[in-house]
Amino acid sequence: MSGQKKKLAVLMGGWTSEAEISRLSGAYCARAARELGWEVHELEFTRDVAADLLALGPQLVFNALHGQIGEDGSTQGMLNILNIPYTHSGVQASAMAMDKIASRRLFETVGISLPPLLELAIDESVQPVDYSGAYVVKPRSDGSSVGVALCHTDQPPRPRNHWPDGQELMGEVFIPGRELTVAVLEGKALCVTEIIAATGFYDWQAKYAAGGSQHILPAELPEAITDQALDWAERAFSVLGRRGVARADYRYDDSSGQLFMLEINTQPGMTGTSLVPEQAAFVGMEGPELVRRLLEGARCD
Repeated sequence: MSGQKKKLAVLMGGWTSEAEISRLSGAYCARAARELGWEVHELEFTRDVAADLLALGPQLVFNALHGQIGEDGSTQGMLNILNIPYTHSGVQASAMAMDKIASRRLFETVGISLPPLLELAIDESVQPVDYSGAYVVKPRSDGSSVGVALCHTDQPPRPRNHWPDGQELMGEVFIPGRELTVAVLEGKALCVTEIIAATGFYDWQAKYAAGGSQHILPAELPEAITDQALDWAERAFSVLGRRGVARADYRYDDSSGQLFMLEINTQPGMTGTSLVPEQAAFVGMEGPELVRRLLEGARCD
């Protein structure tokens, strides 16, 4: 980049449940952008963020936010109004992906299998109606496994106050087996990683605590399952109208040989130990190159 450096704002933090991880992603991406020659400003996401951006006047925004507000289309809409190009997906793709029920309906139209939904009975506790197997209860719109509860058959149902008041919940059949993930960059799946959680369940602690999980890439799978995971990730990316980078998460029931997609994330983690940079490095793309590709694709809807 010759002449005067172009100005980049990296949005991070905020007030959601994933703010701490967002700051780590933002710091990682800011370092990479500086290596690429950008004048980088790490901008904490507050209620005054629009005024802060107008005062700063960046040419581009790197959206390093995770979770609600930053990932559900709200921030994308604001940036469209301010006419500042930004990385990752736009308003519609972000909003649809954040809504796990809406997105799964789209995925089913392109032949992707998902865990069966369960009707929930919600009063002082939360439990499925007419179902006695292991199940998962999670927020309809959140990320990073925030609020996800796995309930085995020998456990009592979780109390309703396990989740914030007013939070909409959904239930799914628990799929036994192995945890898999696939990063997609600009529509192309990179590889399949198997995640082995130290506790046996890939929750917040397993994702972010030191030693919480082990990553195996490429995952040792039957070739047909590898191909299916890669293909489904690209289909999900396409049907939602994604851009930039995303990450599809799966459960593979190796006893039955069936693969199930759980969700796809439009704003996956971008820390030094996150799954997307790890897969990018595996295919020969280090952090600065990955960030460069994302910046080159930045635009408004």
